[in-house]
Amino acid sequence: MKNSLAKIPALLRQRFKQNLRSFNHWFLDTPERALLEAQQAAQRIKNVEIEHFGNKKISPESGNYTENVMSYWQVYLDKNLTIIKIKLAEFQLSRRIINISNPILLEKLKVIDEIIEKYAIKDKVISNSALLSTPQPLKINASEINKQSDSYDINDIRPTPPSEDTGVFPSSIGKTVNKIRANLTPQAEEEFMRNYRISQNRTKIALRFLIILIIVPILTHNLSKPFIVNPILERIRGDNKIQIFLNSDMEKEALHELHIFEQGLRFEYLLNQAPPLSSEVIQEKIKDKAREMADEFYLKSSSAISNVFADLISLLSFSIIIALSKREIMILKSFMDTIVYGLSDSAKAFLIILFTDIFVGFHSPDGWEVLLEGIAEHLGLPGNRNVIFFFIATFPVILNTIFKYWIFRYLSRLSPSALATLKEMDE
Repeated sequence: MKNSLAKIPALLRQRFKQNLRSFNHWFLDTPERALLEAQQAAQRIKNVEIEHFGNKKISPESGNYTENVMSYWQVYLDKNLTIIKIKLAEFQLSRRIINISNPILLEKLKVIDEIIEKYAIKDKVISNSALLSTPQPLKINASEINKQSDSYDINDIRPTPPSEDTGVFPSSIGKTVNKIRANLTPQAEEEFMRNYRISQNRTKIALRFLIILIIVPILTHNLSKPFIVNPILERIRGDNKIQIFLNSDMEKEALHELHIFEQGLRFEYLLNQAPPLSSEVIQEKIKDKAREMADEFYLKSSSAISNVFADLISLLSFSIIIALSKREIMILKSFMDTIVYGLSDSAKAFLIILFTDIFVGFHSPDGWEVLLEGIAEHLGLPGNRNVIFFFIATFPVILNTIFKYWIFRYLSRLSPSALATLKEMDE
């Protein structure tokens, strides 16, 4: 027992020496560690410039992005610039105590210099000879990175005066304090209500304009067809009912229906569910049915012709609305952007997969066939199977190529995380 108690001070001394050596080693590596972290932050900024801004400065002028996407990149830039500023301040403080002379640090400083000069967070270039000679304080003139407005405009970054010292704490703390202070001002509630009313009015305008874009063409078609197109068409065609069928498909449909009617009469007679009919009576019934079908297909042909002109009038009304509503179009675009960018990455990926599978997926040919046959019937055109199959064999392929190019070219820049989620869901 006494031997065990006697060993405790020796173990404590050994543990203390180990901790002291570890701390000493950590302290001596502080300059290199701080500079490495600053170099990594600068490299991250450089990678974003190469991948998303064409190797140019991260700014609205360098990339075609919306305000929400640009604010995302601005916050990412501010975060890494803050890391560079703090780590260079740590590097400066540690070099006052520790003398280092390592040529490898020069390569790291080159990457850092490129970024801090580009974004104006330094007014004086680091001297390379200072690392190889006697240790001198590293003077860095940092900018107020995070003291920007809520618009996240990168052009608001300004270099601080040379006499201003770099703080140890990130300036985001000051930004948070300023935001809290602004929320406590007497004008904060008035500003909030004003922004709320603007947003509410924009939403109302966008929804009203969207309803107009849908309702007006439909009403124009349904009103112009019976009151304008049909009277003009009936006056032109007159009582001439020689051209009953508009195309061969209508004629085949009428003959098929008449043949079924004739076979139905014979079937009823064979089942003894109807009294025996003479051939003259059967011919008279078939003749009456033919007259009835002739009137029916004559009206159907007239309706198909009038649909063409009614659709043109609806398209004209839609074009007039678009031409006279530039302000509403901009508001609607902003409203749709807010909805789309407000979705989560999983929701974006889900909608993209749903949309692409419907139009270019494995089962889409059947849907395209039904859609094209319906359009042909609406316009009174013959449903040519060769034309429909050729369209299905080419257009979805072109559409699929456009989707893939859009995903590769734009989605990777607008929402990289949504692109990653989309790839995972596809796999």
